[in-house]
Amino acid sequence: MPVITNINDLKKIHKRRTPKMFYDYCESGSWTEQTFRENTSDFEKIYLRQRVAIDMSGRSTKTQMIGQDVSMPVALAPVGLTGMQHADGEIKAAKAAEKFGVPYTLSTMSICSIEDVAEHTQKPFWLQVYTLKDDDFMQRLFDRAEAAKCSAAVITVDLQLLGQRHMDLKNGLSAPPKLTVKSVANMMTKAQWGLGMLGTKRRFFGNIVGHAKGVENASSLSTWTSEAFDQSLDWARIKQFRKMWKGPLIIKGIMDARDAKEALNVGADAIIVSNHGGRQLDGALSSIRALPAILDAVGDKIEVHIDSGIRSGQDVLKAMAMGAKGTYIGRAYVYGLGAMGEAGVTKALEVIHKELDTSMALCGKRDINDVDRDILMIPKSFEGDWQD
Repeated sequence: MPVITNINDLKKIHKRRTPKMFYDYCESGSWTEQTFRENTSDFEKIYLRQRVAIDMSGRSTKTQMIGQDVSMPVALAPVGLTGMQHADGEIKAAKAAEKFGVPYTLSTMSICSIEDVAEHTQKPFWLQVYTLKDDDFMQRLFDRAEAAKCSAAVITVDLQLLGQRHMDLKNGLSAPPKLTVKSVANMMTKAQWGLGMLGTKRRFFGNIVGHAKGVENASSLSTWTSEAFDQSLDWARIKQFRKMWKGPLIIKGIMDARDAKEALNVGADAIIVSNHGGRQLDGALSSIRALPAILDAVGDKIEVHIDSGIRSGQDVLKAMAMGAKGTYIGRAYVYGLGAMGEAGVTKALEVIHKELDTSMALCGKRDINDVDRDILMIPKSFEGDWQD
C-alpha cells in the first residue's frame, strides 16, 4: 500500500483503477478548461501569513454549516455518477462522511438512490436537485428526501443546459453512458473495478429509473434527460421549488452578486459560490476570485459557502479566512473513492483535515471560527480591475 500524504496521491491511484470514461468525467472541464484550471491555480495566488510564539494547543476545526454541527467546514459536494467511480459509490462516500462528521450531498443523478443511501447510513444527509420541468417528479423527489430525513436540499441553478465538455463527448459519457468498443476494452483492464460492479445491483440512475414517468430503461432515460432540464428557468420558478421543500435550502451555482441577492430573496438559507467545477461556462472567474464580491453583497444576510477548486486543507483555510462559512470538495473525495472506496474517501478527509489543522496553527489560530483575512496576503489585483 503506497504512503498517501496528499490528495494527488489518491488521484494517481484513481486514474489507474477507474475506467477512462469515468476518470475523465471527474478530471475535466468545459471548452478550453481555463476555468477548470484557474479554480485551483487561483488559490495558489493567495498567501498565508505565518505567526510564531503563539499558543497553538487545544485547536478545533469544529463549526456549523446551516446550523448543523460539522467536524470541519467541509461538505462532500454532489457528484453525478459517483456509483460508477466505485461500486455503490454514493453509499460508501456517505458512510465515510457520516463517520467523519461532515455533510454528504447526494446528487439526483446518482447511481444509488435516496433510499439506498438512507438505508445504509444513520445520520441525515443532504440531497441535491436540478431545476427540472416536471413538477410531479420534483415534488415527489422532495417528498422522498423528506421521508429519508434529509436535513437540507441543494438546488443547482447553473445547469439549464450542459457546457461543452469535450472529454465526455469523446468518451460517450452521457445519461446513460454510450458504450463503445474502445470504452468497453478499457473497462476490461480495470479488474478490481469490474469485480465491484459485477457484485452490485446498483448500476443505473436510482433516483430516476422507476420514479420519473415513462423511464423504465436506458432508452427512455436518454429521452427523459434530453427533455427534462428547464431552459426557461427564472427566479419565480426557483421560488416554486422553495415552496416544495420546507427544510433548509441551499442554492448552488452563484457567481455574481446580483444572483446572490436573488437567492436571498427567494428564501435560501445558504448559497454556494460555484462554477460547477469549471464544467459549465468556460472563461468565467474561478470561484475563489468571485467570492469576495458576493460576500460584500450578501455575506451578513445569508451563509455563503464555496466549491470548485478545493484540493487541500489550505484551500479550505483560505476560503474560510476570506469569509466563507463552509466549503465543498468534489473531485478531492472522488479521487479517494475511485482509489480505495470508502477507505479512500476517509483518507481524503483525513488529509484535508490534517492540512487545515496544521496550517491554521502555523498561522497562529486555534479555532477555525476565529480565522479571518489577517492570516492572508491577497494580491491587490486578485479580484480584478475590470472595465465597465
